[in-house]
Amino acid sequence: MFQEEVKEVGGLRLHVIPTKKYKTNTLVLKMKAPLCEQDVTMRALIPYVLQNATERHPSMKALRTYLDELYGATLQVDLAKKGEHHIITIRIDVANEKFLGGTSPLLRDAMALLSDMLFRPLTEQGGFSVSIVEQEKRALTQKIQSLFDDKMRYAQHRLIEEMYKGSPYALDVHGKRHDVDSIDAKRLYKHYEHMLKHDEIDLYVVGDVMLDDIEHDVAERFSLEARSRRSTTTPTRMKRTNVQEIVEKQDVKQGKLHLGYQTNTTYNDADYDALQVWNGIFGGFTHSKLFINVREKASLAYYAASRIESHQGMMMVMAGIEPSNYERALEIIHAQAEAMRNGQFSDEEITQTKAVIRNQLLETIDTARGMIELSYHNVIATRQRPFHEWLEGIEKVTREDIVRVGENIELDTIYFLTEKDGEKR
Repeated sequence: MFQEEVKEVGGLRLHVIPTKKYKTNTLVLKMKAPLCEQDVTMRALIPYVLQNATERHPSMKALRTYLDELYGATLQVDLAKKGEHHIITIRIDVANEKFLGGTSPLLRDAMALLSDMLFRPLTEQGGFSVSIVEQEKRALTQKIQSLFDDKMRYAQHRLIEEMYKGSPYALDVHGKRHDVDSIDAKRLYKHYEHMLKHDEIDLYVVGDVMLDDIEHDVAERFSLEARSRRSTTTPTRMKRTNVQEIVEKQDVKQGKLHLGYQTNTTYNDADYDALQVWNGIFGGFTHSKLFINVREKASLAYYAASRIESHQGMMMVMAGIEPSNYERALEIIHAQAEAMRNGQFSDEEITQTKAVIRNQLLETIDTARGMIELSYHNVIATRQRPFHEWLEGIEKVTREDIVRVGENIELDTIYFLTEKDGEKR
């Protein structure tokens, strides 16, 4: 279990999670805004530009040298999509000076570096560094293009794109290839200034720390316009009269069969715990129905699994199959979903699934990153779910709860990526 203290400081929401588990302290800054086609590509570029240089450390080499001086501190940036939100993450891990003896205040130094990245990035002539922006534009283009090389990721992307066509959730976290070229250093910096004013910003500090000390450091180094609102979006609910089927042909040997379902249940809903158990029995784990019946018994799939998107109300089934096995694989997947709806699962499956979910949650809070990700669900959602309530909620799920939540799960889209010369059947 972990305790979290939350306070509004300096225009951001500060989360302090005191723990003596680690010999490092972790700083994680998250910037959240609604997904928007007009700016998603610029937002995807910004964290990678920020991690290159600051006014005090005006090159990647200088910045990395300084991190080495902080006893090998690490700096990482990342992008994520949770529901219809676009989230930028900046993370610094630094040694706890208590274990080093007589060193400089490393956590304060790391906090100062994070503040510099945010408020004093390297700029020139009213924009970001042109050379850094051009370098990161090339890197972003490669990231977007790499999606087409990883066919499992590509199939996931295409399923979501077709299932949520015309809605924000259809957007890829890295933006659009054709938007990259039009971005310049001044326009990007102007958008970054807009983000500092309007993004919802959360700062997490995890380690052997005191709230008062951290609050003082944050108040000293961070000064953002006060935000009185918690930005939330209502996930787009697509309603179809018929299941749509998309077949795409490429030069692939292994077919990718991905199915998208509307669960009509999100993290905010009382039935979310039951949905987690439903998904666990259906396809979330190696003991699940999809893995056993599609992959093991029928030998139809190289992989077969399902996962839920907690804040969008979506479930995705993924299977890698021989193109000739399309109809048979679909038949067995549909049969497993129907069995779930009819309550055809054993008490042993319920117990085993609950145990695996519990173990996963407990493993997640063994790391600072995991604690932060679990906590951040409560920032995305309107419902606050403390960790102990999550564990208790899973334990309380009944067979009736599982069947009831399954009644709301509807197949929406079937996407099949198959070989060029073959037929899907």
